Amino acid sequence: MNTGPRRSFRVLGKRLAVVATAVASAVPLALTAAAAAPARAAACNGYVGLTFDDGPSGNTSALLGALQRNGLRATMFNQGQYAAVNPAQVRAQVAAGMWVANHSYTHPHLTGLGQAQIDSEISRTQQAIAGAGGGTPKLFRPPYGETNATVKSVAAKYGLTQIIWDVDSRDWNGASTDAIVQAAARLTHGQIILMHDWSANTLAAIPRIAQGLTGRGLCAGMISPQTGRAVAP
Repeated sequence: MNTGPRRSFRVLGKRLAVVATAVASAVPLALTAAAAAPARAAACNGYVGLTFDDGPSGNTSALLGALQRNGLRATMFNQGQYAAVNPAQVRAQVAAGMWVANHSYTHPHLTGLGQAQIDSEISRTQQAIAGAGGGTPKLFRPPYGETNATVKSVAAKYGLTQIIWDVDSRDWNGASTDAIVQAAARLTHGQIILMHDWSANTLAAIPRIAQGLTGRGLCAGMISPQTGRAVAP
């Protein structure tokens, strides 16, 4: 007697039962994930701007990993000279969800330069970052925070909004990890903190910075080119 069709139906029935069970199990998980997204958004009572100057560097990969593990996004103010020789790191910044910005080409004291030299510093960095896959920056931070009317006008020529900072972590001056965490604790909604890509103490501070922001209902946001303040991504 040919039992092939009956066996086929039994196998098909078992497969359909497995699929139905999998779908039923997946639905609660999907609903849970959907409910979690608004919950995370609702936890953000304000946004702050985390910024890292002077990259990309040999420390960039570790920094990006720490930021991602702790659910943080940041604005990376890159030097053009480093973006030009480390294009893969620029692309890694973008892939990690960071925003890439202009920090001049060679990090000079711009206020001591002529207009043509300032133009070269800014324009070459725009080109280097775009050429590395970082897009066209919309934000510019003058080295050392030093600026004047000429610097501002040249930045504006390239559609750049000048960004300084509200809180200085002083990691550039050897601030301890504790001091950097304490500096981040002073941030309030809309404010921006200065940190650096190459600082080992800053890297070590990332998990505690994330914990501190969460405890205060603050989230890491983007910096608005319109207002120069931290806003929701």
